[in-house]
Amino acid sequence: MYHAVYRSPMNLQQKKSEVFCMGYPVFNTSLDRLPLKSKLLVSTINQYSYCIAEEDAHFKTALLESDVILPDGIGIVLASKWLKKGSIKKIAGADFHEYQLKRLNKINGSCFYLGASNETLKKIQIRLQKEYPNVKIGSYSPPYKVNFTEEDNIKMLEAVNAFEPDVLFVGMTAPKQEKWSHKHKDTINAKIICSIGAVFDFYAGTVKRPNKIWRSLGLEWLGRLLKEPKRMFRRYIYYGVIFAKHLVKAKMNN
Repeated sequence: MYHAVYRSPMNLQQKKSEVFCMGYPVFNTSLDRLPLKSKLLVSTINQYSYCIAEEDAHFKTALLESDVILPDGIGIVLASKWLKKGSIKKIAGADFHEYQLKRLNKINGSCFYLGASNETLKKIQIRLQKEYPNVKIGSYSPPYKVNFTEEDNIKMLEAVNAFEPDVLFVGMTAPKQEKWSHKHKDTINAKIICSIGAVFDFYAGTVKRPNKIWRSLGLEWLGRLLKEPKRMFRRYIYYGVIFAKHLVKAKMNN
């Protein structure tokens, strides 16, 4: 079934900063050239989220209606090259997170972390206050459940909006975080809203991100798979095969 998706018209600068890959306008320039908007919704895409979006129409809509889609995966980078859509550089959610914290530290800005446990959020706060002392930080740990109630949503929105952050980081795992951010974008008082999932654990130190050598070789996924084989097998191996099938199909239709 085809699902119509509306995306705000792009200006010329934004068009130049994107490459269409497998149906998605993927951000393809430096982060200091992010579009200037009063409220910017940022999502990421990798081979796993691409495959899930093919199964979940609401998730696909949330991605396509984002203002910026970051290429957070070597699979998307290689797909763009193989399909001859252009050369793109991977921008991981962790890279976007670091960029925003450095920017906020320079302007005495603020950020809010929505997601994860109170323990993880506390570790984030301790590290952030040491590394970025000029950044004001707020956080809220929502209940851990498959679906939020209306009361849950109200409490989350009240916590965020009372703080009014420059940047809202949402970490609830995909596709839950993207769908929540997309659904509530208009009622969120934040200048930038971005779903960054595992970055909460990376920054808190509860999960170690593969080092720069793995990342520079395009093998961050393998590093994570070796560290957490049971949890990551389906994401990287099973959906890796599914993504390859989508890629071959896209090549044949290219």
